[in-house]
Amino acid sequence: MESIWTHWHPHPDVLIGLGLLEAGYLLGVGPMRRRYKLADDVDPRQVATFTLGVMVIFVSLLSPLHVLSDQYLFSAHMLQHVLLTLVAPPLLLLGTPDWLIRRILRPDWAFIAVRVIVHPVVAIVLFNVVFSIWHLPDLYHLSVTSRPVHIGEHLLFIGTAMIMWWPLVSSMPELPRLSHPLQMVYLFVMSLAQIIVFGAITFAPEPLYEWYVNAPRIWYPSALADQQIGAVIMKVGGGLLFIALMIIAFFRWYGAEQKKDEAERKDAGTLTYH
Repeated sequence: MESIWTHWHPHPDVLIGLGLLEAGYLLGVGPMRRRYKLADDVDPRQVATFTLGVMVIFVSLLSPLHVLSDQYLFSAHMLQHVLLTLVAPPLLLLGTPDWLIRRILRPDWAFIAVRVIVHPVVAIVLFNVVFSIWHLPDLYHLSVTSRPVHIGEHLLFIGTAMIMWWPLVSSMPELPRLSHPLQMVYLFVMSLAQIIVFGAITFAPEPLYEWYVNAPRIWYPSALADQQIGAVIMKVGGGLLFIALMIIAFFRWYGAEQKKDEAERKDAGTLTYH
């Protein structure tokens, strides 16, 4: 059993896909930037952030976590989903310069389409509907028994997660991130949106996923306990992240308001003096 926890499985399709993603990014911030005069330079921190996002996906899909999630543990599968939806997407977005995104969205139809799907209401609904549907037992079973379906599921997770994160981390003035108060509302709604699906998984009286009932038990929890642990990992992990971001948004809002008040008092004092 020890080999399960140390087994890396380099799927060629994942390696090729991630290699093309990183290569395309480096082409965009390097040769394309210089050729089309998109920017004078690129922030190395953004390159590092984007590459870190690619590495998170790499670990999620090729490390022992992937073997554990596909063959043994629902809880490992949910940890994988945390990485694919809550960790990697914001890193990819934060690491992509606005001038590169602007170049990609240059056709009017592409810009209009993205403007529609990154609207906060659309983004929340799209991400949560996709995520919830894929956790219906029949679709879930199909995803773990068919590799093409599983690949499609992961692409949908990452794609809709990037849409969900856009209103929070966008660097484009044309498609801006939400104001700090609205970010807090957005994060609060996100923290509530999956209560139904995770409540159903957590409080189910018996295992919902036959795949994990029949899987070899490599540690002590039963299939039902493993299912409950998986739901807690996803809900608590997402909840803690959203709460932390709400607190950050609050203090940034408070700081901005303090600076605004100070500037207004300073202006008022200047006018009184004159």
